[in-house]
Order: sequence, then structure tokens, then C-alpha cells
Amino acid sequence: MSYCSFSNGEEYKNHFQPGIYVCSECGHELFSSTSKFEHSSPWPAFSETIHGDSVSKHPEAWGPVKVCCGKCGNGLGHEFLYDGPRDGLSRF
Repeated sequence: MSYCSFSNGEEYKNHFQPGIYVCSECGHELFSSTSKFEHSSPWPAFSETIHGDSVSKHPEAWGPVKVCCGKCGNGLGHEFLYDGPRDGLSRF
């Protein structure tokens, strides 16, 4: 499955079958379906990455943290701190 390709709606927002979400550019493993949860945003939402090096994080001045593929640097969106499915978890 590719992640973060947005064209006329996000095709994986309501996709909850078991599997691994990978970078659409290089195929690097990013998120597991076990960390995916329903959220009001128009994109898929995950509470954690699959590996420690799945993503690189770049703080931005206005709050969220910019998230890129840990292997190729492809932009994946943002990490919203404390907006996950349970207290203390983030939303990617």
C-alpha cells in the first residue's frame, strides 16, 4: 500500500484491512494497520510508526511536527502531539 498520495480524496482513510503502509516513493515501512484509527481529518491517522527509523521529524514553529520518510525524505504530513486515540499518543 502506498501512503500519502492525495488525489480526489484519500483512498486509504477508510481502509482498515491488516497490512503495512509504506512510503509511496521508496517503499520504506511507515505504519502498521494495528496503529491506524478513525479520525475526523481527511487523511489516514496512525498513533505510532512501525519502526524507530520509519520517519524523520522536523519541528515547525506553529505546533505540529513535520514528518518525512526516514529513508528518502518524502513528505508525509505532520505529527499532532496528544491528538491520538488515547491520552499521551500522537496522531500521524
